[in-house]
Amino acid sequence: MKFSAPIPMLYTNELDESIDFYTNQLGFTCGERNNEWGWAALYKDDCEFMFAKPNEHIPFDKPFFTGSFYIKVPDPDGLFRQLKDAVNVCYEPETFEWGMREFAIYDNNGYLLQFGCEV
Repeated sequence: MKFSAPIPMLYTNELDESIDFYTNQLGFTCGERNNEWGWAALYKDDCEFMFAKPNEHIPFDKPFFTGSFYIKVPDPDGLFRQLKDAVNVCYEPETFEWGMREFAIYDNNGYLLQFGCEV
């Protein structure tokens, strides 16, 4: 059985703000949205995120995730220059000993997004 790439489903009480952050800061497109469900799907190239308002089946006080979302890009330095003044930066571009050049930011919910490429 073949698996496809996972699509994160991120919970937020700030659906409009999340759509705004991903479309205006990162260049995503809101491809689908259902206000009744409190759900949206955002796309950019081969990358997809879904956002949903929590429902009664999911305990939710605030956004949390114990990892990060790693997005491969061809030019992390160029992307960082575009974003740095408009986002909350976790760390600036750095080349790591394992051969990746990357940087990280927080989205409007506090989820960690890393962008990098092999060097």
